[in-house]
Amino acid sequence: MNLTSRSVSRTAIVSTVLAASLGATLIVTTSASAATTLGAAAAQTGRYYGTAVAAGKLGDSTYVNILNREFSMVTAENEMKWDATEPNRGQFNYTNGDRILNQALSNGKRVRGHALLWHQQQPGWARGLSGSDLRSAAINHVTQVASHYRGKIYAWDVVNEAFADGGSGGRRDSNLQRTGNDWIEAAFRAARAADPNAKLCYNDYNTDGINAKSTGVYTMVRDFKARGVPIDCVGLQSHLTNGPPGDYQANIQRFADLGVDVQITELDIAGSSQANGFSSVTRACMAVARCTGITVWGIRDTDSWRTGENPLLFDGSGNKKAAYTSTLNALNAGGTTVPGGPTTTPPDPGSGSCTASVSLNPWTGGFVATVTVTAGSSALTGWRVTTALPSGTTVTGSWSAVGSGTTGTVTWTNVDYNGAVAAGRSTEFGFQGSGSAEGLSPTCTAAAAREAR
Repeated sequence: MNLTSRSVSRTAIVSTVLAASLGATLIVTTSASAATTLGAAAAQTGRYYGTAVAAGKLGDSTYVNILNREFSMVTAENEMKWDATEPNRGQFNYTNGDRILNQALSNGKRVRGHALLWHQQQPGWARGLSGSDLRSAAINHVTQVASHYRGKIYAWDVVNEAFADGGSGGRRDSNLQRTGNDWIEAAFRAARAADPNAKLCYNDYNTDGINAKSTGVYTMVRDFKARGVPIDCVGLQSHLTNGPPGDYQANIQRFADLGVDVQITELDIAGSSQANGFSSVTRACMAVARCTGITVWGIRDTDSWRTGENPLLFDGSGNKKAAYTSTLNALNAGGTTVPGGPTTTPPDPGSGSCTASVSLNPWTGGFVATVTVTAGSSALTGWRVTTALPSGTTVTGSWSAVGSGTTGTVTWTNVDYNGAVAAGRSTEFGFQGSGSAEGLSPTCTAAAAREAR
């Protein structure tokens, strides 16, 4: 939102409650041995916990140590926005965006792309355009940037902050809006064509509760889903004071009921009730199965765009604050599991079937491989994928799986949050490498869940 910077075994005790009003089963887990970092605690229910990162701070050892230890998702604060990636029309610069991406992937993290189109932080040349010329330039920008990062991005904020504040619930007047009311739809369709496997999100602020603005977004998402416009998620920025509104969870739930994921994308909380506020946001997300993750907008208070408000989980010296503890406790308390997340009742082991397919995003001297694991007619409790790498190819980073090595034949094993896959459903992991992965043909073996006796 900002303009200038923006092996311990775990025994689960399970309580299953039928929420008839929602038509859903809520699975609550309690860990006998709680996770000790935000990312690991969130992963217990299949979620991520992320942060926004600035390329210029990657030389700060305190900053990077916290990043690598605590977080499982990374968002570039400014380095993937229009002014950074296309400073001159048709001339693209991905240096800093790639730096953040590569740092994340090499440390086993995933990346949210932020943001393809926004009325702010446009390069000067784009601000001078209008009408069909601006529309053409905007769609080309979406296509080029999403294509550059194809296969490397978990989710894109395709369009950012396109709705007006106030009580109208309508669109914001901007040069992009004046190209035609279908500009958001056009951007999502272009993003899907450029990067078919990335989740596509709409992101906005002051949409945390049920109000005119969030209802305007809700109406757009409902229309998109009805007409087949590709949209997978809604981002609630959640720049808050003291805590979320009372209808925060209900708002998350109504978007989830449309069939999209909800991601808390830019969380920071100022005020005297900060610790309770972070805990409340976390519990609300954990209560809705399709609330898939939380990202805080910065690491230390001194990294925040909200100068002087101290709205983050670590102080300026990198020490954990009370808000950190309340957040970690809320994550460890458990909640609903996200679709494709872990099961909480250990099933009997058995023999099952699965298949693995790979999508490659190659470049000169390297590649990113995204591997999709699909269960056969029986649910999976765990899986292993074997990849035979060509001579001279080395794995340099991975996410959502544990590899047996970096060269030759590498066996990938699921992590705790993606081993359980329902019959006929899929999960993904990925790895980055140097050299070539051409001809890579992964094979999958698995265990199957049996009905509890």
